[in-house]
Amino acid sequence: MAEKITPRSIDYSQWYVDIVLNARLADYAPVKGCMVIRPRGYALWERIQSVLDGMFKETGHSNAYFPLLIPESYLRREAEHVEGFSPELAVVTHAGGEKLEEPLVVRPTSETIIWSMYKKWIQSYRDLPLLINQWANVLRWEKRTRLFLRTTEFLWQEGHTAHATAEEAREETLRILELYRRFAEEYLALPVLAGIKSDSEKFAGAVNTYAIEAMMQDRRALQAGTSHFLGQNFAKAFDVTFQTAAGGLDYVWASSWGVSTRLVGAIIMAHSDDKGLLVPPAIAPTEIVIIPIYKNETKERVLEYARTLHRSLRSSFRVELDDDDANSPGWKFSEWELLGVPLRVEIGPRDMDAGKVTIVRRDSGAKEAVAVEGAAQRAKELLAEIQKSMYAKAKDFRERNTFSVASYAELKKIFEGDGGFVEAGWCGSAECEAKIKEETKATIRVLPLSGGDKGAGTCILCGREAVVRGTFARAY
Repeated sequence: MAEKITPRSIDYSQWYVDIVLNARLADYAPVKGCMVIRPRGYALWERIQSVLDGMFKETGHSNAYFPLLIPESYLRREAEHVEGFSPELAVVTHAGGEKLEEPLVVRPTSETIIWSMYKKWIQSYRDLPLLINQWANVLRWEKRTRLFLRTTEFLWQEGHTAHATAEEAREETLRILELYRRFAEEYLALPVLAGIKSDSEKFAGAVNTYAIEAMMQDRRALQAGTSHFLGQNFAKAFDVTFQTAAGGLDYVWASSWGVSTRLVGAIIMAHSDDKGLLVPPAIAPTEIVIIPIYKNETKERVLEYARTLHRSLRSSFRVELDDDDANSPGWKFSEWELLGVPLRVEIGPRDMDAGKVTIVRRDSGAKEAVAVEGAAQRAKELLAEIQKSMYAKAKDFRERNTFSVASYAELKKIFEGDGGFVEAGWCGSAECEAKIKEETKATIRVLPLSGGDKGAGTCILCGREAVVRGTFARAY
């Protein structure tokens, strides 16, 4: 219940952990840095997976599955890729009681194993585009971990596409970026900035990396999804060529993209409060919980009334009936608030006699009595209002904590204080970017997709002419 949750104002990090543990989303695994995703946490991931999977299939993608173990030599074929992942690799050297002839890497990402297969599958322009997605687990040996946000093993989806031209691959990269933006905003109620990463922040082996970035309630940024234009890097590394329509031979052009279980962490940190979890209705595994309130003499009548309502709602909503009589109604109210269900429907003898129910919003606590015949329609309206309100609240918070600065002193002052998103000019120099990161712990989260060079002013650090105006923030 709420007393189990450390207030955000006292310790934001502990508040987050308290919600994950007490809302029964996940728990610590025996292996350091790993987590056990509990049924309520996995139900949330299943909802994310289900919606995204439908969006991928609507845009022509198919699911496949590739092996967990990758020959070490495969990673070494793309030099930038292996250099970027080497510190995080887990390597299998022995199996079946014997030393392996070649070590096997537990996948940190699947570009290399997938492109080794694409070489077999792609011969002609008629085989393109190849649009494949994989739902899988990956393993990266992280030194500092936090449940859902950064764990040694995590769940994700990774899309890998092959195209005949650079233009088609870039279009795919940006199409998925927009799909991620729409999903984050329409389903997670999470306002995001969509843009391109600087070279120092891009994916190892990519030509360009694009991302969506969201602001959490502690004013830090969370990278909520990435989409990479890979150019011909992996095609050249694995010699994946195809016969063009004109009869020539060319290397395939590629994209890759993914989101992970850190989206569960994003939901918690962007929306939840000191009562516990708060889940946007569009993604909530349970939209409505029905809680009957009774005494011994009214128990059967109230329960039957509640069961009838439950049957009438479950064809249109994801709804649960809490008819457990081991705990008091007050305890149940607090418990379901902790679990983040958007709407609570209370039914007592007076409600029943009046032919009504009481509906309570999780986000605002507002209550209203509704005729039982109109409960479904009112619930539908309230869920839509909650979804809209949660997005508006998160967007307002981001806007109030986004600052445009003209001097390095201003930028430093913001990050010495509460932080936020800081818009500032940048000359494009890796040296300036690195120095800002060293002195403030803030990085360039995204650069504008277009028009960023217009009126960019001067570089916030060196004072030279800025080539772009980017968004700086401390990040998870």
